Amino acid sequence: MKDGVEALTDKYAGMDELIAYIHQHLYDPLPLAQLAAYAGYSPYHFIRIFKEKTGLSPLYYVSSLRLQKAKDLLLRTNLSIRDIGLEIGQQSLGTFTTRFTSRVGATPSDFRNSTLQADNYLRALQKLHHWHSDQPVQHQHTCIHGTIQTEIPFQGFILLGLFAKPIPEGMPLYGTLVASHQDYCIQDVKPGIYYLMATSVSWDMQALDVLLPYTTLRTRSKEPLIIHSHTTTLHQQVTLHVSRPDDPPILISLPLLMNNFLNRTARLSQR
Repeated sequence: MKDGVEALTDKYAGMDELIAYIHQHLYDPLPLAQLAAYAGYSPYHFIRIFKEKTGLSPLYYVSSLRLQKAKDLLLRTNLSIRDIGLEIGQQSLGTFTTRFTSRVGATPSDFRNSTLQADNYLRALQKLHHWHSDQPVQHQHTCIHGTIQTEIPFQGFILLGLFAKPIPEGMPLYGTLVASHQDYCIQDVKPGIYYLMATSVSWDMQALDVLLPYTTLRTRSKEPLIIHSHTTTLHQQVTLHVSRPDDPPILISLPLLMNNFLNRTARLSQR
């Protein structure tokens, strides 16, 4: 009989190759039947196994990669926003703008013009002497806390967020930012189902690297965190790894989270 590791390897056989195929053919139509056939599964089993592997359905994963590509095109080319929408398969400028804004947290135009802001936020964080944790007046709900480790050393800070879906898109429902390898605490989390996501930003990164975080260290909870009304604390160990092909793209604009933290820190320092 095959052991657990061998069985799991067989189960996901071909998925890495399929993910590489998706990246290489991102501008082509990628219907579900075609992807399932490439992987050698029926559509039903393909969806289930792909979701176990990546956390997302195949088509949602593809749409996420296309939005990530749109972010890249906005910053690296002079293409119009309409043409960028067409490049990733969005025939309507309005639809593209709405989806981009919802999942990235900024309009395509604002994102394109955010390089200077990203650099300013990064430098402001680097100058912070005291990293205040968020301290609500009353702890009515759950505190999620733990230690942070990284596969490789780095100097910078880590952004952590609780999201409604297993992908870092849109504004997190709860979140915080910690320096390097400090313990973290996300406080006053209401009952619900969440996915914990985290990524790192090194001090030596450029603004473009922050806006297009392809190679940042990251982690995602494979299983959702279920917070009950009677849960007071929840310990969750966080280990950030080097970016992997099956990781969902980081769609949320990281400077938005950096700015939110700077604003909260400023308010706390005035108390």
